[in-house]
Amino acid sequence: MKDWLMEHKVYAIIFVIIAIGSGYYFFQQENQQLISSPTNTTNQNVELKEKEETAKVQEETAKVQEETVQKSEPLMVDIKGQIHQPGVYTANAGDRVIDVISRAGGFTELADQSQVNLAQHIQDEMIIYIPAMGEQGTDSTVVASGGGTVSAGQGQKQGKININKADATELENLPGIGPSKAAAIIEYRETSGPFKTPEDLKNISGIGDKTYEKLKDLVAVQ
Repeated sequence: MKDWLMEHKVYAIIFVIIAIGSGYYFFQQENQQLISSPTNTTNQNVELKEKEETAKVQEETAKVQEETVQKSEPLMVDIKGQIHQPGVYTANAGDRVIDVISRAGGFTELADQSQVNLAQHIQDEMIIYIPAMGEQGTDSTVVASGGGTVSAGQGQKQGKININKADATELENLPGIGPSKAAAIIEYRETSGPFKTPEDLKNISGIGDKTYEKLKDLVAVQ
């Protein structure tokens, strides 16, 4: 055996070198796979996260654009009474009654400006009626909207407020309705649905027959 190894030692050395080289090659390949596998997973996670963030940004952008379009839509206001150029006018969000009156040519000499809240914000489908001096006691001697907004001086409580659409400030213009009752009215229509008749106000805690008698001719449920 010894003689055989001596005769073939060159081949034996070559075999050992090849064996060691093969083992080292396969060891390196295995390590490379172990290193690259987590990297690929990490890259996939990063790409997925980037796609999710992009989709979220696109969704938020679309929402903002939709809100901008809604806000940019003009409001339509009908102005009547003692005004130089009565008619339907367009207004923008943030405009006030005085702005629309100016577009309509301003007050006539007979207009009773004391009954009108010139600082009130404009709402869509609003009706602005400018009464004449001495014009009292009618539902039309106030600034009112189709949604029930009322804004006037002494004649304010004589106009009908739509209790299904009026906000807290408008409701507080009614006799016997303070901040707490106004909040209760709004909460009732949000939880129980719109008022079907003005008498439904008696379902609100604190509004009894006596208070309702003062309110029934001043409210509407259109």
